[in-house]
Amino acid sequence: MRFLRLGSFSEERPHVLDDQGRLFDLSPLTGDVDGAFLSGDGVARTRAALAAGALPAVDDPADGTGMRVGAPIARPMAVLCIGQNYAAHAAESGSAPPEVPILFFKHPNTVIGPHDDVLVPRGAEQVDWEVELGVVIGQRASYLDSAEQALAHVAGYVLADDVSERAFQKDQSGGQWSKGKCAPTFAPVGPWFVPADEVSDPQALRLRSWVNGEPRQDSSTADMIFSVGEVVRHLSQYLTLEPGDLVITGTPEGVAMSGRFPYLAPGDVVELEIDGLGRQRSALKSA
Repeated sequence: MRFLRLGSFSEERPHVLDDQGRLFDLSPLTGDVDGAFLSGDGVARTRAALAAGALPAVDDPADGTGMRVGAPIARPMAVLCIGQNYAAHAAESGSAPPEVPILFFKHPNTVIGPHDDVLVPRGAEQVDWEVELGVVIGQRASYLDSAEQALAHVAGYVLADDVSERAFQKDQSGGQWSKGKCAPTFAPVGPWFVPADEVSDPQALRLRSWVNGEPRQDSSTADMIFSVGEVVRHLSQYLTLEPGDLVITGTPEGVAMSGRFPYLAPGDVVELEIDGLGRQRSALKSA
């Protein structure tokens, strides 16, 4: 089962794909796939509605040939990001592996659909791609005691691109990274939200990226320094995670900041994929 949102920007409607790939309108159950839906047992209610034949079928194939595919989770209150969570990426960034998770934030208005254009902001010359596993929180989480308890607060997973402007991030940061992370459109997410119980092991997912058809990143979430459960547990010691919040868990090696590849420019196309979570394609355009 995969949740997605279809329609023009800010007018998306909730849908669900069943295990046979058939598309259904989720509007009889909820106005959107958001924190209230997730915390209100929305995944289980959707399964029950599908089993009962209570949701109307939709003919649109939801593959980019019909309605626009929006971000699969609506309006996250917070987009929390973990930096340098793969040792090889930390090394290519010129840093030692972190001893504790590094936290930075993206503005919620960075979140766009998986095939929407990424806008290159004014003055940007070092725009970079980062394929990442996104974790969607399903229950309020505070002072969690273990990684296992933390995983019980995860509603599901998404594919995300933590688009970054490295000069803004490093040279103009004042010591914080978020200036290079927060331009509008800097977080393509989706195409799908997959419930946590349908991802057998979040630490065994292959992540890949391409720029203009050429391979860039190819790794596994098994290489994360801090697991999904540990990231959520750790964050809960410092802040309260709310249902619908999006946690982006870091990127593997193979980005432009490594010096091995050119930075992105208008006209480039970035494609990302994570096993079971779908594929996205974003074209870069001038803001």
